[in-house]
Amino acid sequence: MVNPASYFIPARSIWIEQEIKRSRFIATIGHVRGREQAQQFIVKAQEQWPGANHYCSAFVAGDPATTMDIGMSDGGEPQGTAGRPILNVLRHSGIGEVAAVVIRYFGGVRLGTGGLVRAYAGSVQKALEELPLDKFVPSKRVRFVLPYADEDALRRLLSENHFTLEDICYTHEVEIDACLPRSDLPAFNQKVDDRFRGRIRIRDGS
Repeated sequence: MVNPASYFIPARSIWIEQEIKRSRFIATIGHVRGREQAQQFIVKAQEQWPGANHYCSAFVAGDPATTMDIGMSDGGEPQGTAGRPILNVLRHSGIGEVAAVVIRYFGGVRLGTGGLVRAYAGSVQKALEELPLDKFVPSKRVRFVLPYADEDALRRLLSENHFTLEDICYTHEVEIDACLPRSDLPAFNQKVDDRFRGRIRIRDGS
C-alpha cells in the first residue's frame, strides 16, 4: 500500500477585494476538512458579506491528488463561468483541504462569458498568492504496549523523532498512544524492534 503524500493546506482564512468594471469581487479562502466544513465555510461567507448578487464557490476538501471531496457552484452566474474556473485554480494550486468563495456585488456592467471566467479565476488566483500555508503530513495513531522499565526510553525515542504522544495508560503494563507520520512508520517500527528486542508490542491505535 502506498503511503499518502504530504501536501499544503491553508494556515488561516483570508480575503481580498478588487473592482472589475464597477463590480465588486471579494474572494475568501480558508481551511476545510470534508464536505460539511466546506459548506459551513460557504454559509459563513454569505453571512459575512450579505446582500451580494452572487456567491460562487468551489472546494477541494481533502487530498488534492484525489478527485474525492470536491465541489463547485456557479452561484447564479451562467453555467461554467464561475464555479468551474474557481475549482480549476484550486486544483492547479496543489493545495488541499481548501475552500474558496467569490462574492460579487454587481456594478451594472456585464462582463460576458470570458470576462466572468477571468474575473472569478483571477480573484481566486490573487487570493492564493497571499494565502499563508501549513504542511499537512498524513499520520497514524499507534499503540505501544511495553514493560514499565522501558517507558522512559520509549518516550525519549518518540521525542527524538518529533512524534506526538497522544495518551498513556497504566495497567499491569504501560500503553502509550502516539501519532506518527505514515511514511515514517516502517523505519520507526524497525528501530523499536532493534532497540527493545521484542519487549514492546506495536498495535493499531485507531
